[in-house]
Amino acid sequence: MEYNILRDNERIDDLQCKGLKIIQNPKGFCFGMDAVLLSNFCEIKKGATVVDLGTGTGIIPILIAGKSNAGKIYGIEIQSQIADMAKRSVKLNNLENKIEILNVDLKRADKIINVNSVDVVTSNPPYMNAGGGIKNPEDMKAISRHEIKCTLEDVISMASRLLKHNGHFYLVHRPHRLVDIIYLCRQYKLEPKKIRFIHPSKDKKPNLLLLKCIKAARPELKFLEPLYVYKEDGSYTDEIYKIYSRESIEV
Repeated sequence: MEYNILRDNERIDDLQCKGLKIIQNPKGFCFGMDAVLLSNFCEIKKGATVVDLGTGTGIIPILIAGKSNAGKIYGIEIQSQIADMAKRSVKLNNLENKIEILNVDLKRADKIINVNSVDVVTSNPPYMNAGGGIKNPEDMKAISRHEIKCTLEDVISMASRLLKHNGHFYLVHRPHRLVDIIYLCRQYKLEPKKIRFIHPSKDKKPNLLLLKCIKAARPELKFLEPLYVYKEDGSYTDEIYKIYSRESIEV
């Protein structure tokens, strides 16, 4: 019965978390470890309103719904085909009463969701500047990876508009964009409070960062211990397994 909701080239993947599943298209764009790490980096209070900007296939809202008692979670996705996949995944998990996928440009999110009303905003945005050399700017993978439909500033400015005073913003991004990230967060009154660098292994430079900001908070940035993904033998570290198996992100 589940497979009636699949389209061409799609499959259902088990998220190994409380029976949750997700629809993905390997020819399009599948979620990565960055989305899982971001979901588990969040701290969600019971009844919280959460918005995920650029939700893709809805992986972050689905994991947050499974690991917390958030009240309402909105996933914003501009690409209609991917938003449709996310909506079907929400239905597959019987989460329609908790998650709403909105197929809109995140730059217009404040036309649908009230400003200064949200407890938590999350985002796993495109990492790369639009630049040149993109063969097909309408390609799903290109849009997911490059700043074609939105920029880092679009994401951060909208997060600030939606968040309540003292609301939390959680971002996963690339370390080479750190200066831009900190500059823009400060510009839009999102004060960086915690940062964690993700390294492929102990002998490799970080290739991801996790950042928590609080709207209109006092300055003080805490550096968390680095997270290493792989052991020397190529297997996941114990901490990665611990993060993936975390039952709750509620505070």
